[in-house]
Amino acid sequence: MGGTNPYIKAKAPQPATKKFKITFLPSNTVVEVDPAAMPTSHTGLPGSVLDIALASGVDIDHACGGVCACSTCHIFINQGLESCSESTEEEEDQIDKAPGISSKSRLSCQAVPNGSQDLVVEIPNWNRNLVRE
Repeated sequence: MGGTNPYIKAKAPQPATKKFKITFLPSNTVVEVDPAAMPTSHTGLPGSVLDIALASGVDIDHACGGVCACSTCHIFINQGLESCSESTEEEEDQIDKAPGISSKSRLSCQAVPNGSQDLVVEIPNWNRNLVRE
């Protein structure tokens, strides 16, 4: 799906232009991101945390396919939040439906880092789907 939702008219943010790292907790998986060879799963906005995570073998549940139509890909960005694209009104509406929200909450399908900082991303335990059909 590539993060497209026909009901959201906002322009997609530009992906990173500098190399950076994302550390996914609680697994302590570190993904090095090189914009010249951006890992992509074609899920969520291009260059989003979800897109990079899935392409790198880090599983984040995403019931809507990464189009900002649910809150299952809710994450906490514990470090580097200010380097991510601003949340849209549509994302805020979906986050309001997520459990355990905080000031560090984002939808991983919509958070696009610009590469100016490394990120530390916590995947909440209610979001980790350990059993797949």
